[in-house]
Amino acid sequence: MKTLLCYAAAALCEIAGCFAFWGWLRLGRSAWWLAPGMVFLALFAFLLARVEADHAGRAYAAYGGVYIVASLAWLAIVEKATPDRWDIIGAVVCLAGAGIILCGPR
Repeated sequence: MKTLLCYAAAALCEIAGCFAFWGWLRLGRSAWWLAPGMVFLALFAFLLARVEADHAGRAYAAYGGVYIVASLAWLAIVEKATPDRWDIIGAVVCLAGAGIILCGPR
C-alpha cells in the first residue's frame, strides 16, 4: 500500500511540476510558475526514491504505468479533455505491465 501511495503522490508531483514548465513555456504564464514547478519535481524525485523496490530501475519502470494513468486523469480533470478509448486501453495495458514488473516472482 505504501508503494502505491508513493507512486500516486510522485505522479501528481511530477505532472504538476512539468505542467508548471508547460504553462510558462507554452501558455505564456509568468516565470514565477517555475518556482513551484521545481519544488514539485524535487518532491517527485524524493517520493519515487521512497518506493519499496530492490532496484531503482525496476521501481522507475513500474512507475511508468502509474504515471500514464495519472497523466490521463490530469488530462480529464485539469485540462478538461476526455481520454478516448485508445487512451484507456493503453493505460490498462501499461498498468498490467507495471504490475508484472513490480510483483513478478524473483
